[in-house]
Amino acid sequence: MSRPIVATINRAALRQNLAVARQAAGGSRLWSVVKANAYGHGIERVWQSLAETDGFALLNLEEAILLREQGWKKPILLLEGFFHAEDLTLLDQYRLTTSIHSNWQIQALAKATLSAPLDIYLKMNSGMNRLGFQPDQVHNAWQKLRSLENVGEMTLMAHFAEAETAEGIAGPMRRIEQAAEGLNCARSLANSAATLWHPQTHHNWVRPGIILYGASPSGKWQDIASSGLQPVMTLTTEVIGTQQLTTGSAVGYGSRYRASGEQRIGVVACGYADGYPRHAPTGTPIMVDGIMTHTVGAISMDMITVDLTPCPQAGIGSRVEMWGNNVKIDDVAAASGTVGYELMCALAPRVPVIVE
Repeated sequence: MSRPIVATINRAALRQNLAVARQAAGGSRLWSVVKANAYGHGIERVWQSLAETDGFALLNLEEAILLREQGWKKPILLLEGFFHAEDLTLLDQYRLTTSIHSNWQIQALAKATLSAPLDIYLKMNSGMNRLGFQPDQVHNAWQKLRSLENVGEMTLMAHFAEAETAEGIAGPMRRIEQAAEGLNCARSLANSAATLWHPQTHHNWVRPGIILYGASPSGKWQDIASSGLQPVMTLTTEVIGTQQLTTGSAVGYGSRYRASGEQRIGVVACGYADGYPRHAPTGTPIMVDGIMTHTVGAISMDMITVDLTPCPQAGIGSRVEMWGNNVKIDDVAAASGTVGYELMCALAPRVPVIVE
């Protein structure tokens, strides 16, 4: 029998979250972002539950091809574009929309032999300073692309570094407006946070990601508590052992935790090799038999120790929720100094997944 740990993917929650994003987007069309294997949920497992979307956005050609081979006919956007000129053959074959963020990509498009023009998302650097053309380069890049026979519909694309705050979009929006002055162009600007909280950014297409999976773009679940968004992934396991501690007894590697008195702890079948954050400190929330408690001591590769004081009835076989409907993934992430995105994406291949 395999270990009791399992990740459960809730398809109804995915559909609900897409509906919430759709309502927030108003009349804008919607790219469902399924990069990083659908944020760790598995593209093959989830794409059909998101089939009411207008398009899928991702990074890897392999994932795009998988969607096409699974029967997806509508648009697919490559968020980082193509990485080598020869990739254009596959973009042409599978009819993929590509972002363009560098001059070499424009040159590659100009030289390519394609069966039909490709739709283009021209990526502008709105101040995040990752990919994209500087605002004063946008007009020139746009005109170069517009002159190419290999280019079909064009959309101006940008991204926000701090869309969880009102102040975070003000500067980028000014730069975008200045760069787009005189261009009669469709726009795709809004990420999850902007989709939820900044309707002035919505324009033609929005690109929600993390909210589709039921976590908060701000890292605080309270910010989405009334939104109707639901957690899609629940990670559960069981207590596989117990220990009775006396005053001063140490727990786990490095003896990072010592009992201040008599204390009963549970040993849980989950560890950092399953994707749980190794740096989660004592006090990270966890649920045992429906009762909230917390971790104690260091996170091991395969086991975690938890305080059973609030749940004296718990014992071997007791159900444990690591994150999900009750233990918010954002709270686990915040305690561990990271974000819910990372925890989802870090789910290990050895963890069995059930889709319900």
